[in-house]
Amino acid sequence: MNETQSPPKINLISALLLCSLALVWGGAFFFGQIALENVPSVTVALHRVGWAVPALWIVLWLKGVKMPRSPYVWICFGIMGALNNAIPFSLILWGQTHIGSSLAAILNGTTAVFGAVVAAIFLSDEPLTPQKLMGALCGLFGVAFIMGIEALTDFDPRNLGQLAVLTAGLSYALAGVWAKRHLSAQPPILNAFGMLLGSTVLLAPIVFFIEGAPSVSLAAEVWTSLMALSLLSTALAYILYFEILRRAGSANLMLVTLLIPPVTIALSSTFLGERVERDAIYGFGFIALGLGITDGRILGRISRKYRQFKSAI
Repeated sequence: MNETQSPPKINLISALLLCSLALVWGGAFFFGQIALENVPSVTVALHRVGWAVPALWIVLWLKGVKMPRSPYVWICFGIMGALNNAIPFSLILWGQTHIGSSLAAILNGTTAVFGAVVAAIFLSDEPLTPQKLMGALCGLFGVAFIMGIEALTDFDPRNLGQLAVLTAGLSYALAGVWAKRHLSAQPPILNAFGMLLGSTVLLAPIVFFIEGAPSVSLAAEVWTSLMALSLLSTALAYILYFEILRRAGSANLMLVTLLIPPVTIALSSTFLGERVERDAIYGFGFIALGLGITDGRILGRISRKYRQFKSAI
């Protein structure tokens, strides 16, 4: 981003919406961790997308949005559902069976940094600038700091869990490219509904084949977690997401990536007794710095201050 194209400022309403989105998305890792105590990971992913479909359909009906008739659009919805929901949700939830929700949220913070690199590879209008490359390297350093050098030599199930979450981030990044190439002409809320419906259709047979028919005999707290994961952290989250995008732009929306891990850490440490290792906190610092560099505003502000200082002397 250059200095002549600075993002719109965040007003009070946008800031409140951004904090709300961070709360419901940060809560996704927390609610998922509770559900995983009694429900297999891919089944939890199916619950997350499945119950969100009718909720978003009601929103579409109230807004009077019509369903597309083109088979091509529905195929694109299905692929988007795989890349943005079915694959990453399943990987993150499976990863959380090996690592805590706080660490999963921290590693998920690499999505925005690596997304800039993936976009540069596949989209001609988003080139890989030196600052994006620097941000990606900073994010990779943060990941390496979290996983440790021993991950290269010693097998540890925790490493597989961490890699699963990182792979989910790559899937999110590919989803962003796919949406820009094939779904930019559709209303954003319709894209959310279409991909959730597509991911539900994809996940249902996989769940029945791998984990069996989902059980309905679950404790009240498990059902509460599943409904919160679906209705709050998925359906409501997408509504907030697109409203912030409309009000404040995509650059400001990226800031939610920095807010999610602290929310998850607060919830998980308070209610689940999770402890976050110091290396994870330091690693998150590098990931956050990488996002700041990729975003460009930090470097732009430093550059402006430096020029003002030079002109003053």
